[in-house]
Order: sequence, then C-alpha cells, then structure tokens
Amino acid sequence: MTTATRTARHPSTLVTLWRSTVGKKAVMAVSGLVMLLYLVAHMLGNLKVFFGPDELNGYAHWLRTLGEPFLRHEWFLWIARVGLLTAVLLHGVAAYQLSRRDLAARPGKYVHQRRKATYATRTMRWGGVILALFIVWHILDLTTLTVNPNAEQGKPYQNIVASFSNWYSCVVYIVAMLAVGLHVRHGFWSAAQTLGANNARRDRALKLTANGLALVLTVGFLSVPVAVMTGVVS
Repeated sequence: MTTATRTARHPSTLVTLWRSTVGKKAVMAVSGLVMLLYLVAHMLGNLKVFFGPDELNGYAHWLRTLGEPFLRHEWFLWIARVGLLTAVLLHGVAAYQLSRRDLAARPGKYVHQRRKATYATRTMRWGGVILALFIVWHILDLTTLTVNPNAEQGKPYQNIVASFSNWYSCVVYIVAMLAVGLHVRHGFWSAAQTLGANNARRDRALKLTANGLALVLTVGFLSVPVAVMTGVVS
C-alpha cells in the first residue's frame, strides 16, 4: 500500500479533531479566547480617546509602525487582522456546525422541558449574528471610512468623534457592545468548561471572572460613544 493510499484512507489528526464535536468545541474555545484578548487590547486602545487627539492618533501611528524595521509599514496590523479574521471564521463555522449537529441529534421536541437557560445562553446565536454584522459596519465606518462622511484619513480621534456625533452610529455601537457583553459572559464560562479549567472549587471564581470581564468590556466600550454624545469628548 502506498503512502498516498494510506493518507487517503486515514485523515490527519487535525482533520479528525475538526470533524469531532469535542474538536469543534475546542476550536470555539481557543478562537474565542483569541478574540477576547483582542477585545481587551482594543478597549484599552479606545480609552486613549479620553486623553486627547495627540494620544489616540499617536497610538494609531505606533500600531502602523510596530515591528519596524524588521516588519514593513502596517505589516503588524495586517498580520493581526488576518489572525483575528481566521479566529472569527473558525469560531463562526464551528458554532454553526455544532448548532446543526445539535438540531440533527434531537429533531423532535423534548417531552419534558429542559431547565430554563440564562438570557445570555438563549441569545448566543443571534448575538453572534449581530456581532458579525457589526464587524462589517465597524470596518466600513472607522477603517475604510466608507460610511463616515466626515472622516479624515489618518485621524482616528476625529473620526471617532465624527462617527458618534450621528445618533444611528451610536445606536448600532451600543446594541453591538451589549451583545459583546452577553457573548463574553457566556463564552468565557463555556470555554473554561471545554478546556477543562473548571471544577467544583474554581467554578465560583470563573463565573465571577466571566461576569467581571463582560461588565468591564461593556462599560469600557460604551464609555466612548457616551462621552462623545455628552460632549466630554469633542
């Protein structure tokens, strides 16, 4: 038997892992943690808006030159974008396939109603859809500047003010950030369970961490549009 024949008959370990329910849950957990780290870094960067245009614009310029001269201009940003996009796609595909697998496993209704799920659990699916749509809007608004009529290239502080000076941009952002909070709250706990980090002694601490992260991220992100709307940032 040739090597090609053996390979054709026996999928690689990665393929076998991806095809399994456990593997898909692990992919969701790891990709979710990657996105969580990005959210924390992104929120901290956003909060620089409170220190004025020089601080935020200087930070944005630093990101574009990070890694030079080893990396060329903006290479770090593009590497981060590709990595983040990969995490988002893997997370979304795994979530969709697990959802379809779950529905296929129980085509009929339960005879006895299951324990009522939390609000975050029941909204994970539509919350994910909201976030996917928001990512597209956010890129068009503050990256490509397509839907931001008063945007100026290379001036993120001014672009944030211009964006959140429009009520509809604030509504879109606020709804999305509330969805982020719910997603993080449930997702962190689910990831801990999938990766085996939880046990009877750590459950309370993990739940508090999930709630704390969700609250901090939601308040941190929402503080920016609120500050623009109230004139604290202008």
